[in-house]
Amino acid sequence: MSKTYRIAVLGGDGTGPEVTREAVKVLRVAAQKFGFQLDLHDYDYGANRYLRTGEVLPANAADEMRQHDAILLGAIGHPDVKPGILEKGILLALRFALDQYINLRPVRLYPGVECPLKGKGPRDIDYVVVRENSGDVYTGAGGIMMKGSPHEVAMQNMVYTRAQVDRCLRWAFHYTRKYGKKARGRGEHNTLALVGKTNVLTFVFDLWERAFHEMGEREFPDIKRDYYHVDATCMWMVKSPEWFDVLVTANLFGDIITDLAAITQGGLGIAAGGNINPEGVSMFEPMGGSAPKYTGKNVINPLAAICAGMMMLEHLGEQKAANAINAAVSDVCLTKVKSLAAGKMGYGTIEVGDLVAERV
Repeated sequence: MSKTYRIAVLGGDGTGPEVTREAVKVLRVAAQKFGFQLDLHDYDYGANRYLRTGEVLPANAADEMRQHDAILLGAIGHPDVKPGILEKGILLALRFALDQYINLRPVRLYPGVECPLKGKGPRDIDYVVVRENSGDVYTGAGGIMMKGSPHEVAMQNMVYTRAQVDRCLRWAFHYTRKYGKKARGRGEHNTLALVGKTNVLTFVFDLWERAFHEMGEREFPDIKRDYYHVDATCMWMVKSPEWFDVLVTANLFGDIITDLAAITQGGLGIAAGGNINPEGVSMFEPMGGSAPKYTGKNVINPLAAICAGMMMLEHLGEQKAANAINAAVSDVCLTKVKSLAAGKMGYGTIEVGDLVAERV
């Protein structure tokens, strides 16, 4: 009897529902071909619900999400809603409530995709960023005093516990062992590199660096360890991205460097990520925004959402189906789409989804 996966679908705002529909289209084809079932449940969390009801998330949202095997998210954000309300009230709220403490960002340049880095190709841009997703300045620790006065003080604190750091590092070491360059036949070593700022942020990254080397020596002697300052990492992402294998870093730094990485792989139209709880429900999403100005025009690129669906299947253990979607996206990038930019693909949103689905 085939396995059934219960999936929550959050189309979200703007073009989010459009790209999500194409991801679902491809997922249905993959499920049919590889012999599993998808039980899909749509949720209207987003700007329209908030503008209609004043409610960002219903009180039972996290409990509702826990009834699923995974979550597929489109995009959140609307020009009629003040920035931060939906992002913090939906994205961060679900990540924290569901304890999705890993943000996984593969950085992969597909064949045929234009790269802004001179002389770099798919073999050069093929690495992964593991971003800690539950701590740092995103916890909201801090505040504002004497707001509006000449003496106003604002504080937002970078906070980490050893338990948060350890669980992120352990997951990253295991991931590197399974998916690093040596495991993929691309290098002599599986290498995990810590990205930090030990020369200035001497409290937080002293903790990260000690935990990193202690755990590596004790539990993962087969994995090569390295360390890069975050500013140097940004430079080498542009100059020599082929140096990287798997990077692990804190929440704020991970947020920043993954956007830089996305541009090197062709832009946010192809970049996907996962918010992972290894023991619970995880959420997968395209990295681009809701792009409201393109809503309903059939011009937005759905490939990042399709890749998010691919990551979801890999996480659920459907590796053959994920590989088929990856190969299909690669072929469409190489042979069909002219550009990843909205309105310049040579095909509409629906047609790009059809091309990937046909190849799967």
